[in-house]
Amino acid sequence: MSARNTLIALAAGAVMTLAALPAQAVTIQRVVSPGGIAGWLVQDASSPLVAMNFSFHGGSSQDAADKAGAASLASNMLDEGAGDFDSKAFHEKLENNAIEMSFSVSRDYFYGGLRVLNEHRDEALDLMRLALTAPRFDADALTRVRSQVMSGLRRDTTSPNSLASLRWWETAFPNHPYGRSTKGTLETVPQIGADDLHAYVKRVFARNELIIGIVGDIDAKGAGAMIDKVFGALPAKNDLVPVPATQPQGLGRRIVINVDVPQAVVTFGGAGIARGDPDFMAAYIVNHILGGGTFSSRLYKEVREKRGLAYGVSDHLVWFRRAAVVVGGTATRADRTGDAITVIEKEIKRMAEEGPTAEELAKAKSYLKGSYALSLDTSAKIAAQLVQIQTDNLGIDYIDKRAGMIDAVTVADAKRAAKRIYGGGLLVTVAGRPVGVTSSGEPAAEPAAAPRQQAN
Repeated sequence: MSARNTLIALAAGAVMTLAALPAQAVTIQRVVSPGGIAGWLVQDASSPLVAMNFSFHGGSSQDAADKAGAASLASNMLDEGAGDFDSKAFHEKLENNAIEMSFSVSRDYFYGGLRVLNEHRDEALDLMRLALTAPRFDADALTRVRSQVMSGLRRDTTSPNSLASLRWWETAFPNHPYGRSTKGTLETVPQIGADDLHAYVKRVFARNELIIGIVGDIDAKGAGAMIDKVFGALPAKNDLVPVPATQPQGLGRRIVINVDVPQAVVTFGGAGIARGDPDFMAAYIVNHILGGGTFSSRLYKEVREKRGLAYGVSDHLVWFRRAAVVVGGTATRADRTGDAITVIEKEIKRMAEEGPTAEELAKAKSYLKGSYALSLDTSAKIAAQLVQIQTDNLGIDYIDKRAGMIDAVTVADAKRAAKRIYGGGLLVTVAGRPVGVTSSGEPAAEPAAAPRQQAN
């Protein structure tokens, strides 16, 4: 069996072991490395794997307007060669040692992940250290990866899903980093060179706002050594451009983007709620009841089950460091688009005015408590949760406290939260040929344009 197949087989076994554990069985240790870098550890000797997730403050919001996409391009390039290893040699080392390495960006954060068998851990840590501290950004690799990004951006210009979502974010956050594409645009990506990628890494990759989560067959001493090996050589402090606080704009507007496709895609949303707000948990439960993605949500029942207007419909809370929104979407036949929008707006208005029922609240609480274990059923998922809990400043005991926080939400709390997140109006964007649906507050229909931002 190859090293990679062994990793897959052992990971599958680890899934079965972790899935049997309740969320409360996850014991988190705070570890401080000899070099003074803190991280969280869940020690699990059931499988000889180690998973590490981490994040740096500073995602696509650090891109200059004319170099939008730089952070995303850097994330695509970090495993394309580092130190003495060009792209081919770097990938061969990953493959030969069954090392899974990944990078991604959001508007506020740059994320990394590593999963490896313990027997290849030292090799994996060396490669991750090189990727973070000595990326090459070679011209041939950059040309190839940039070409792939450009192909995706060209596809977005005719994708109704992309067009509706891109226009929503751009309209909600005009002239703000949150309104720009994390992937960049057809105009900006060709302007990004290796110097820009090196500059981004130099400003963002630092120890002062580094968040780390480690899960696997490793003790606190080993985790501390692991942390220093990967991150110890990074600069002490980042050099970030401040991002101003903002609120979504365009509420009450409807924007139609003409694109010749059989279905119309609808993106809708409005102001959300900060993760640290006292009403957040109530809002989270209310959002689940309205359109949280399950078959029991009000939007799913009204739009899909009762009227057959769409295959699916949902909405979710999105929180950034400097803004928060609630955003959702659906796709429907062109001649039924108006009906779908009417039903969605009606249900959102009803939720804002009446809130959920006591029965809905009880069912939602039960589901949200029981389903949380699914986010803790693999080492990689737990590592990601460790990073997210730290990012949201929820405390090392959050997993243990979460069920009690959900239970504490009253009907009055839920009604108050419902009014806050659904009572401020919606921004709606539609991409397609929707019959009888026109833009409000601007020309009746807008031509499809090259996408300028990406859905969260």
